[in-house]
Amino acid sequence: MNKKRLFLLIFTTLLIVGGIIVFNFYTKIYTSNTYSDSEFYISSKSDFNSVMEKISPLLKNKKSFKWVAEKKNYPNTIKAGRYIIKGGMNNNELVNLLRSGKQTPIKLSFNNQETIEKLAGRISEQIEPDSITILKVLKNRQFLKENNFTKETALGMYIPNSYEFYWNTTPEKFRHKMLQAYHTFWNSSRKNLAKKQGLTINQVITLASIVQKETATVSERPRVAGLYLNRYHNKWPLQADPTIIFILKQQLGQDAIIKRVLLKDLKINSAYNTYRNIGIPPGPISMPDISSIDAVLKPEKHDYFYMCANIEDIGKHAFAKSLSQHNRNAAKYQQWLNKQGVNR
Repeated sequence: MNKKRLFLLIFTTLLIVGGIIVFNFYTKIYTSNTYSDSEFYISSKSDFNSVMEKISPLLKNKKSFKWVAEKKNYPNTIKAGRYIIKGGMNNNELVNLLRSGKQTPIKLSFNNQETIEKLAGRISEQIEPDSITILKVLKNRQFLKENNFTKETALGMYIPNSYEFYWNTTPEKFRHKMLQAYHTFWNSSRKNLAKKQGLTINQVITLASIVQKETATVSERPRVAGLYLNRYHNKWPLQADPTIIFILKQQLGQDAIIKRVLLKDLKINSAYNTYRNIGIPPGPISMPDISSIDAVLKPEKHDYFYMCANIEDIGKHAFAKSLSQHNRNAAKYQQWLNKQGVNR
């Protein structure tokens, strides 16, 4: 074999070997390596080993992903969050996404939470921090004092809605955004409506929580609100059964089922007992919907002062202007409860 042929053979061999190496590099970096669209969560305490363990089921070839991740220094640049992994992504795209921290936000929502503890639990189901950590932040005394809230009114700061958050948001950032939402919600228009009713913001929220618990029928809420406001402005006790149920749940536990309020319950000594006290309780008995808040701000104008459950239209109320008419309505309701065997 002459020198020319030898050189050609060596060159061809090197070219083939180089091609194979380049091809292997290319396939590791640019070949599709994910099965399908997936949500992928990286916790704040994750290291590269835990990321590999979680992401492996989503990969066609985990060794190639690990190789590319190490070449791009991803093990030292891990960023927590929720990422949307698209089916067919190659290792280069995947590592760039995770390394960039460009996570996809979540839609966090809540409503009808009865206590600040249940709100913390609901939030912890949707973002990374646990409920105990969230609750500690929500109940922080210094924060409440600085923003004119108390432990009784703290729940009223949270306006039921859907909000955009990153999954790994901190409890402090969650609380801060909720405070901003609270101030946005209570704009000058709503504040003026509250003043028109002779109420503070907290009184509106508290009365709205009573309206919310009194009726699940949204269309009836302005009428119920109007009735309570008639009583309030005439310095009558509100006599709202939901406040008694609130007290009983504080005594018996939040999961207690109270289907009937008894006469003895009306004598309980509590600031929330609207049978013993005139005025609006010190704070909300639950989280009211916006519809209930707006019902208090824009109540139906009427002359009703009494109501009880309507047995002829379940879920609604029978309203009365006089005590005699109310007593007849109440007697029908009590008889119906007795026939149903509802004792408590």
